[in-house]
This record gives sequence, C-alpha cells and structure tokens, in this order.
Amino acid sequence: MKQSLQLKLGTQLTMTPQLQQAIRLLQLSTLDLQQEVQSALDSNPMLEVDAEDFDDRGAENNPDNPNQSETAEASAPEAEADWSADIPTDLPVDTQWDDIYGSGSYGGAQEGDDTALEQRNAANIGLADHLLWQLNLTALSPEDKLIAETLIDDLSPAGFLQTTVAELAAALDAGEDEVLAVLKAIQQFEPAGCGARDLRECLMLQLRQLPTDTAWLNEATLVVDKYLDLLGKRDFRQLSRRTRLTEAQLGEAIRLIQTLTPHPGETLAAEETHYVVPDIIVSRREQRWLVELNPETTPRLRINDGYAALIRRADNSSDNNYLKDNLQEARWFLKSLQSRNETLLKVATSIVEKQQGFFEQGPEAMRPMVLADIAESIGMHESTISRVTTQKYMLTPRGVFELKYFFSSHVSTDSGEDASSTAIRALIRKLIDAEPPRKPLSDNKITQELDNQGIKVARRTVAKYRESMGIPSSSERKRLV
Repeated sequence: MKQSLQLKLGTQLTMTPQLQQAIRLLQLSTLDLQQEVQSALDSNPMLEVDAEDFDDRGAENNPDNPNQSETAEASAPEAEADWSADIPTDLPVDTQWDDIYGSGSYGGAQEGDDTALEQRNAANIGLADHLLWQLNLTALSPEDKLIAETLIDDLSPAGFLQTTVAELAAALDAGEDEVLAVLKAIQQFEPAGCGARDLRECLMLQLRQLPTDTAWLNEATLVVDKYLDLLGKRDFRQLSRRTRLTEAQLGEAIRLIQTLTPHPGETLAAEETHYVVPDIIVSRREQRWLVELNPETTPRLRINDGYAALIRRADNSSDNNYLKDNLQEARWFLKSLQSRNETLLKVATSIVEKQQGFFEQGPEAMRPMVLADIAESIGMHESTISRVTTQKYMLTPRGVFELKYFFSSHVSTDSGEDASSTAIRALIRKLIDAEPPRKPLSDNKITQELDNQGIKVARRTVAKYRESMGIPSSSERKRLV
C-alpha cells in the first residue's frame, strides 16, 4: 500500500484544563468543595483565605469583579512598616479574669449546658458495647461471662438473638439450661427487650419491667402474650371478642403497647448523624423572595499580595516560573469558583421564580418542571443544570430541600393544565392524614377523591406514590386509637 500525506479540515470540541476544572467544581457537593479548596490552599502558595467579610472590602475582593486576580497581582506593598513598634507591653482588655473563670464556668456557658456539651462531644456507643459494659458490672463466673459475650455478639442491630439456644450451646460445648440462664440475665439489661428471640418475647420483656401499678398493664400483657397475631392483622373485632374486653378497654391496652419499642437495639445505633449544610438561602423580604448564597459554604479566597509582588516579568528563573505557574493556576481556580457560584445562584433564582406557588402555599402548589425548563430560562445546557442541582440544598421557610426536589413530572387534569407529581404526593398525604383511623382510605378511594378534584391518576399510580412516601396500605393503617 502506498503511503501519502493528506490535509483535512474539521472541527471538534476540545475541553481545556480550565473548562474541566470549572465543570468538576460545579458538580461537587459542599463538603467535597471544602476539601477541594483546602487541597488548593495546601498546594498553591498564591492562594490564601480572605478572613474579612466581602461587604467590608473594596472591589478588589468582590466576587463579581472579573479583574480580581489582576488587581491582586498589581497591588504590591509600598514599604515594609514596623508594625510592632506601636504595640504596648500590656494590651487593654474589656473583661476581667474572674468574669470568665471565677464562677467555674467555661466560655460563659449557662447552667445546665454541661449535659448538652457531653452529648455533643461524646462518641456514639453501640448496642454491643453498652451491653458489655453492663456485663462487666454483673457477678457472673468467667465461664458464664464467655457465654454472655457470645450471646451479645450474636445479637442483631435491632437487639434480637439470631441463633437458637441449642445451636449456641452446641458451639460453646455447654448445656442448654446454662446458656438459657445467661440469656435471661442479659434480658434484664438495658435497653429493655434486648436478647429476645422474637417480637412477642421482646414486648413481654418490656412489659415485665414496667411498674406493677401501670394502668392497663394486665390487659396489654394478655394481648401481647396470647393474641399478638390478631393485633398485627388489626382484627380488632376478633381481638375484642377473644380477650373479652370492650372497645374502650382494648383501645387503652393498645395505647400502652404502642409505647413499647419493637426494635430496642436501634435506640443505641452507632451511626453518626449527618447534617445537611444548605448552599442556597431563600427568605421572604418586603413581599419578595430573596435568593442568596450561604456565606458559610462560599469559599473566601484571594491572591496572596506578597507572593504576587515577587514575580518579575522578565525573569525566566525556575523560582520565578514556579511563582508564575502558581499564580496562573490560582487565577483559574478563583475564576472557576466564581463561575460555580454565579451558575448556582442563577439556577436557584430561576427555580424560585418558577415555583413561587410552593414557597407561598406549600407542596400542593408545586408546578411540574424539568431540567429543560431551567436550562432554557437561563441559557444553559441541561447537563449543566443536572450538575448544579445534584447534592446542592436550599434552605427555605418550609425546610431544607435538595434542588432536584423541585423537578417533577406532570399529570393531566380536567382543566387542561398539568399537575406536578410532587403536588399529587402532597395531596395523597393530606387525604391520608385526614382519614378516619378506623376506616382508612383505600387506593381506589384516594383515586376517586383526586378525580373529584380534577386530577386524573390511575390506582396503580396512587399506590406507587404512596409506597414511595413510606405509607403502608389501608389495612395496615387501620387502628383503634
């Protein structure tokens, strides 16, 4: 085959490193962005944290000023002043030592704050650790303690024994009576109900630890011990007939049973609580909705003036080139952060404009909206809107919501307009909250109620929305009290 050279003209999309960085920062969550900013501060000497508020600084550090990096480079210090010459030996203070430490409190803490402080700083203790701590306080023989440790290790996160006593006795080479005796001791530990082998035993353990003079204790014990299956089926008529209790008496017994915990081990779950930090804050001011970035999550960075002044334009030394490269990277990083903030603010503002009914009336007034609606209104691509709304949260007077919460599909109505699936979910929940407890609404009945309001949805759609909200079926929602 003969080789030859040919010239071809064509166009292709090339992503520059600056564009790649801007896209990557755009899709980061608040926590990931803070880690990215910290990594940039650690690796680039040209970046530093701006400790002053943006409102108190001039246009140099205004995030809307596109010449921020240029201003930082051009502002060189006039001369190094002797800043320590005018500082006296003893600086004046506005408080006395006794004002802070004389009363025995720290940092001005109020009386009763010690408990809250311990709760905030204490490490989460799991169920096994809590039971082992109580085991060490009991007077058991070393052999029984070994059995107890095995039993505790076999408990599920909910607190139930997962292996039979016979199997554990065979594995420990001990008698079943001995293992059962140790299990009875563990069942006296807190939280009450741990070490049970089924739900009935779990509830019975909790009832036995209640004071003997507890109202309706005997009736509740009878229901749990003999007729727990009927209670689970919510067959109150059959339950009342078998227990020979009137409807009012049965209601009081069930009310006491509802105070028990079916999964006692979950009260000591070792999982940490994760808090959502909103990126956007929406507030009502002077009959208008104000949308702004959360200043606590917005990184405050700037170019280090001292290092920028060391750059000499005609110098090609390695040190000077190092400073130039870092200065350029710092400019790109600041510009990417500014672009991220501007895009996030644009998207959030457009969402608030299109969903004012939600902010004023609630989820029932949510309008159907897709990514293309926001992309068209602000002149951006749908992929950009998808990146902006992922893992970004908005603080509103109605709570904290992910930006993707405001996007939903539409369902046709009799009036010719479209209803949001989020609004339909809110209507379903409202109907269920107002239903009579003894005769809950079935999915067919909810479908009819929505049809009366002009919303055409199928019964399977209602069932799907109900299950997505974690609402049980009508038979499971039936209750006597």
